[in-house]
Amino acid sequence: MRHGGQILIDQLKIQGVDRVFCLPGESYLAALDGLFESGIETIIGRQEGGVAIMAEAHGKLTGKPGVAFVTRGPGATNASAGVHIALQDSTPMILFVGQVASDQRDREAFQEVDYRQMFAPLAKWVAEIDRVDRIPEYISRAFHMAVSGRPGPVVLALPEDMLAQQCDVLDAKPAQPACQDVSEASVQKVLTQLQGAENPILIAGGGAWSAKAAKDLARFAAALHLPVATSFRCQDYIDNRHPNYAGDLGIAPNPALLSRVQSADCLLVLGARMGEMTTGGYGLLDIPNPSQTMIHIHSDANEIGRVYRPHLGFACTASQFLAQALKTLPAVPVASQASPEHKAYQAWQAPSATPGAVQLEQVILHLSATLSDDAILTNGAGNYAGWLHRYFCYKAYRTQLAPTSGSMGYGLPAAVSAKLAHPERAVVCLAGDGCFQMSMQEFGTAVQYGANIIVIVVNNGVYGTIRMHQQKTYPDRPSGTDIRNPDFAALARSYGGFGATITKTDQFADAFAAARAAHAPAILDVQTDPRAVTTRSSTAF
Repeated sequence: MRHGGQILIDQLKIQGVDRVFCLPGESYLAALDGLFESGIETIIGRQEGGVAIMAEAHGKLTGKPGVAFVTRGPGATNASAGVHIALQDSTPMILFVGQVASDQRDREAFQEVDYRQMFAPLAKWVAEIDRVDRIPEYISRAFHMAVSGRPGPVVLALPEDMLAQQCDVLDAKPAQPACQDVSEASVQKVLTQLQGAENPILIAGGGAWSAKAAKDLARFAAALHLPVATSFRCQDYIDNRHPNYAGDLGIAPNPALLSRVQSADCLLVLGARMGEMTTGGYGLLDIPNPSQTMIHIHSDANEIGRVYRPHLGFACTASQFLAQALKTLPAVPVASQASPEHKAYQAWQAPSATPGAVQLEQVILHLSATLSDDAILTNGAGNYAGWLHRYFCYKAYRTQLAPTSGSMGYGLPAAVSAKLAHPERAVVCLAGDGCFQMSMQEFGTAVQYGANIIVIVVNNGVYGTIRMHQQKTYPDRPSGTDIRNPDFAALARSYGGFGATITKTDQFADAFAAARAAHAPAILDVQTDPRAVTTRSSTAF
């Protein structure tokens, strides 16, 4: 006989979970008791939004569902931001939410929420476990759902009286997701189209990738002499030094790359959904019939034809397609000579000076030149991210953790999760001053668990993205975009971390080296000029 909380945690162990993220709540005390002496590392965050982001980042890094526990009502609403990120980023994740006792349901009891309604548009599946003897069944289904097809988040509500009940029930076996595959004949159709095209290009992105798939993509591009662009915030899917890498399609992309995609006669979309950010507000391709011959390969058949009608469409993962394609293609070494598209990418990386004593482009170029190939960079949303996306050269798979949902506050919790998963690797978070303050309390989580991350706060005293749009639409009428900030370096020191302030570009290298040598969580307050935002257009710095 076990209580429901113990049964639940036992199922997580069977599914291979070794770390969970949570904010404790009285609504799931039995599950917290199940975690005691379970061997599962329990990371206690500061706010449920940060906890859910940590779980999402863990799922993104490992390809296995990240797991978070939050309490009912406000705990669940706070955590909803992380669920939305997991949905739009196609990240496997499971969120457990405490629920009022079953004998109090539908009375609007204290902190009661109907989670099926609340999370229905944000998750792949939402359910409430109303019987203790069905916990193994629900957990098994949740792990299958989170990783099958297009990966995504699952939400399970846990009534507190159900968790406390005793039961004798058999455990479920580890999840075994259904295999998707693509036939040799289907792959040959794609190869025939690409080899017959005069001006093809590939766009890679989306979920259900792996380190092997990233290496296979490089080999595939070399074998077909095929330029490769990446979708929004998927820049680490191919080594950016690869001679066929053409750059990323996202915020303020290289105009030369946009022209190259529009002039292509054949477009292979591999795993990407081709959403708003990748297509420049759906203006890059004609809807619903692109002028290019479009081949769309995605793990979810429902995504094929959602916006763009492809000439060929196959429901399989990019990993499966590439593995099958490489069986029929000759092994071709990566060329040493850069393609025209890669030369255009390199030209776009040449720094364009921005106003102020701190040149953010030089800061990013320094990071790109000095960090190891496996260093992980995280960021949230904000004007500052444009410099990172343009000037940083990503060299290995899953070294970029950034929300395609454009969620502010993502970078810090994601960095904590990344450092816990890979303590041997450098982890650097970039955040604007507004972005950082949406989750800066999680710096305390980093200190508590010895996650020695380095946070670079781009401090310009404004909500930069909104100020940029404001300046374009209502020139010289700033409204609601100024921020009064604390001393971020002093904040780091108050937690017991390392803090430094940078007011000139030439101070950054020494400050960054000191932060690395401190062997403690660090914050670098990089004070930039707000004019670097207001003078920037939507397509160039």
